[in-house]
Amino acid sequence: MPPRGGGRRVAAGTAASPRAALRQGAGLARRLAEALRGEVRFDAFTRGRYATDASIYQIMPAGVVLPRSAADIAATLQIAAEHGVPVILRGGGTSQNGQPIGSGLVVDCSRHLDGITHYDPEGGTVTVEPGLVLERLNTRVKADGWFFPVEPSTATRCTIGGMAGNNSCGARSLRYGKMSDNVLAMEALFHDGAPFGFGLTGNETDGVTGSARAEDLARRMRSLAEANRDEIAARYPRVQRRVGGYNLDALIEARPNLAHLLVGSEGTLAATTSVTLKLSRLPAHRVMGVCHFPSFRDAMETTRHIVDLDPVAVELVDNNVLVLGADIPLFRATLADITRGTPNCLLLAEFAGEDLAGLKRDLKRLDACMADHGFPGAVVEILEPARQRSVWEVREACLNIMMSMKGDAKPVSFIEDCAVPLEHLADYTDAVTDVFTRHGTRGTWYAHASVGCLHVRPILNMKDGGDVRTMRAIADETAELVRRFKGSYSGEHGDGISRSEYVEPLFGARLTRAFEAVKDGFDPGNRLNPGKIVRPMAMDDRSLMRFSPGYAVSRPTAPALDWSEWGGFGGAVEMCNNNGTCRKLAGGAMCPSYRATREEQHLTRGRANSLRLAISGQLGPDAFTGPEMKRAMDLCVSCKACRRECPTGVDMARMKVEFLHHYHARHGLPLKDRLIGWMPHYAGLAAHLAPLLNLRDRHPTLARLSERVAGLSARRSLPRWRRAWSEVGEPAHPGDVSGDFRDVILFGDTFNRAFERENLEAAERVLIAAGYRLHRVYPVRGRRPLCCGRTYLASGQTERARAEARRTRDTLLPFVRAGARVVGLEPSCLLTFRDEFAALLPGADTAQLARQSLLFEELLAADLAAGRIDLALEDQGGRVAHLHGHCHQKSFGVMGSVESVLRMVPGLDVRPIESSCCGMAGAFGYGADTLDVSLAMAELALFPALRKAGPGDLVVADGTSCRHQIHDGLGLHAEHVARVLDRALVHGH
Repeated sequence: MPPRGGGRRVAAGTAASPRAALRQGAGLARRLAEALRGEVRFDAFTRGRYATDASIYQIMPAGVVLPRSAADIAATLQIAAEHGVPVILRGGGTSQNGQPIGSGLVVDCSRHLDGITHYDPEGGTVTVEPGLVLERLNTRVKADGWFFPVEPSTATRCTIGGMAGNNSCGARSLRYGKMSDNVLAMEALFHDGAPFGFGLTGNETDGVTGSARAEDLARRMRSLAEANRDEIAARYPRVQRRVGGYNLDALIEARPNLAHLLVGSEGTLAATTSVTLKLSRLPAHRVMGVCHFPSFRDAMETTRHIVDLDPVAVELVDNNVLVLGADIPLFRATLADITRGTPNCLLLAEFAGEDLAGLKRDLKRLDACMADHGFPGAVVEILEPARQRSVWEVREACLNIMMSMKGDAKPVSFIEDCAVPLEHLADYTDAVTDVFTRHGTRGTWYAHASVGCLHVRPILNMKDGGDVRTMRAIADETAELVRRFKGSYSGEHGDGISRSEYVEPLFGARLTRAFEAVKDGFDPGNRLNPGKIVRPMAMDDRSLMRFSPGYAVSRPTAPALDWSEWGGFGGAVEMCNNNGTCRKLAGGAMCPSYRATREEQHLTRGRANSLRLAISGQLGPDAFTGPEMKRAMDLCVSCKACRRECPTGVDMARMKVEFLHHYHARHGLPLKDRLIGWMPHYAGLAAHLAPLLNLRDRHPTLARLSERVAGLSARRSLPRWRRAWSEVGEPAHPGDVSGDFRDVILFGDTFNRAFERENLEAAERVLIAAGYRLHRVYPVRGRRPLCCGRTYLASGQTERARAEARRTRDTLLPFVRAGARVVGLEPSCLLTFRDEFAALLPGADTAQLARQSLLFEELLAADLAAGRIDLALEDQGGRVAHLHGHCHQKSFGVMGSVESVLRMVPGLDVRPIESSCCGMAGAFGYGADTLDVSLAMAELALFPALRKAGPGDLVVADGTSCRHQIHDGLGLHAEHVARVLDRALVHGH
């Protein structure tokens, strides 16, 4: 094993004084900007956002390039070489071991180089640019019955170039192999920008295109492999999951494909510009058996017997995932659906093929196999595609579920994907567990049991130097175990910084020198991603880590919100592990601003990295409240999608409130934020001045004036002030509450009160028709209506929001204690009771109010399902209702309530729209500076879906902002669910 802190390192470039480095950086940036069509960014915030991947490492790059073409990459390589700066190619930035980070130029191919350049639906091949996301490729070819079968859990955001670089595998590699088994050809650039191609697609001479230089290099590489044939046979692990080192073994095959030498090279040999892939036919059917085990060893011992049944995949879900996942709203229902009793762990066995009846027989054989090995009745069959998708979503989120552990100690990736032969799997996992125990920790396990590649992470605190030393000891001991069990130390995620030091101990000195010859043949100046695979960086060098020595959070000094659950604001920010779930471009709602702009800056991960670097002083003393941080947060629409869909629990909407509090304390509050924030205070007066105030939308001059003075876009209409809704009747008293389920308080939010009182009036009629008793609750002091404080929170006015929250809570609490429930119409307002109130006013009183506060549709859905109420509704004759969900409804998982209530209306054809944020997001869509992004968000899915609506169709949207966006953008009238139900009431019921 290497010595502690060992590893032979080769410097990339000569050290210079800070002033000289600054001058060189400015000159490099200027040269690149002049030569490239793509973007060139050298500012500290951008560099910080590209300094990390999903590993424990952080290296600040010299600059970032976002190329628009292969010519841009070639120019970058040439100019970087002139300046003596290394180049690191990057895809989705989801690598686990530090592959796409370094001190040189980071080239992000995912921003623009994401096209399909050739597709042969007859032959089943496709050529793509390196930045294309796997899920987008599979969406494109699915219609023709194809898919690309190498499917990592990061399929929604990993790029083909990154997958080729790491030789990715995925859950179904047992059937389809890894990336090197499915790549036909690659086009790339040498370190100096010269193009070449390797592959076997029928068009090349001996598999090489480009130049005599490429042909000569290919001959030398084949000769090198042949000279080491015996050593390759002796030292390369005989397991499918071997991605460490370079693929010299591919060059001693009968007809070698030189492209496979580039696969798994982690950008250290060449810069990939296109990849030609072999597609596979989509199976007609899939079925799954969820196998339950009382112990981890039982599962490991049984795996090889399940593999004998010829499944497509066998995936482990360990006890950590079962326990932690049960606390995550996104996965709770799925885990409850697929588990029986309290198993220690699960194996997910998938079978696929054309004959459904045959696949069902496979499940019976699986059940018999489990019984034969002592586990009768331990298989839950999952036949429905929708249920299978839900199970795979849990499996694909295993990493993030485990990273949701609160506190500084987290499961750490460095021995994560070692692979051993199945006959040794149980003994290997026992031995690794013993290593953990000796070092005072424990591990988390999940993933690809079928191929002996389990993702294991010991729980360590990487802020602690002692735990970093423990990491080195565990790595050394585990590498020795892998060697003893004849396995592979890098089974899926590549070498990077974490494992490159272990190439020589596992492959031996002779092959390591051969790997160095490969590197030198392609990149003699060590300019491409230096320090990876050969001549490695030290994996335990703390100066390379995200939490380097001296790391400490110093901002904010006096948090405005309660962050105790995370151990402080810094702990909440650090929950982002950079895995990039927020980069997905379809499905769910996160992250709408990224989907519209495709900019790392406007991504939950990008914002979290910016915050972490700023509050730890790495971007300068005033960075946290500086203009760059403000720009990073500006396009966060506070949709709260990350609150639900980020399995590690990054709540960027709440973080934005905290940030704005401190930012405006330093810079002052703009007029627009004052106008919107104070709306609950002046809404009553504005209703009396409605004719005057509504003139703004009728006269373009007034609209332009509002844009110039207050920043409200002249292209956007404003809500129309109306005679406001108010509670009618005598104020209720807590003693009026009988304590049964029929007592409700209708909370009238500012927006529905002032602009759409008909929604509250409809809700009253529906609630009364259902048999509820409505209690009119007025404020304790004065008659100004109760308020959730949402408008204040949107601009970081936390003290005013706290005052509103306290006034509202204290007024409602006596009724809630007596048994009444609070019901509201506007999701962003009512759900504030269940979210931000706890951050503003933590304690039991707030928690009780949160438990008894429901949206209108939640109340009805729950009581109708329980048979406590009844609603007589008229048949709608098959009328179609297009349902768009408010982001906060999605975040709190209550969209099912809206659907179920609407589906109780006879003859109503409910069609949910799969969309992210509508783009209005409160005040966001009214801003002159954010209007275009607002509309771009709507055009991602919502507007295209509604353009297909028929002339007599209903559009249902419970959010005030959503309805306004739909009306403003498409001229369609959207309604709250309360009005739909009100209109469907049987008269006289």
